[in-house]
Amino acid sequence: MTTDRITFWRVGAVFVRYANLTFGGGSATIAVLHREIVERRAWIDEPRFGLCFALSRLTPGTNLLAFCAGVGWLVRRLPGALVALAAASIPCSVLAIVVTIFFDRLSQNPTGAVAIHGAMAAAVGITIMTGWTITKPYVKRDDWLHPTLFVGAAFALDAVLSMPPVQVLLLAAVAGLLVPPRKT
Repeated sequence: MTTDRITFWRVGAVFVRYANLTFGGGSATIAVLHREIVERRAWIDEPRFGLCFALSRLTPGTNLLAFCAGVGWLVRRLPGALVALAAASIPCSVLAIVVTIFFDRLSQNPTGAVAIHGAMAAAVGITIMTGWTITKPYVKRDDWLHPTLFVGAAFALDAVLSMPPVQVLLLAAVAGLLVPPRKT
């Protein structure tokens, strides 16, 4: 679909629906947006989606909002970025206030506290699945070693050495430039 056929209304509707009504955090939302924007609507292709994802991780602040603005920019330039950003942030900000009040009261109940711990475990699973959704297009049957090493090294640098994500991404970019592509 050409970007001039994508109306601001459509951009806003997608981001209001998926950026505000997908539970599980930014990772889960990005996975759902991938299905909607790349696979279902074909607004952008896989490399441009990956670019928005990577660049959103390099920006300070909320990565999901940076991601939404990036996709909006690719689809309809500055007005698209502003529509996507407003649609993805205003409704969920109001919802966050309401949910915080609810969970604050729920956490004071012993049964509610157990439910919250279960929700946290599910969020970890969703985050792992989102990582796979982002990585899967780059893992080939005959060349799974490079992506596995990059993911493992990134995890170790972050989890074990507490290296900031920006430094991990920059280091991975340099390593990607230095590792020769495998000949097929």
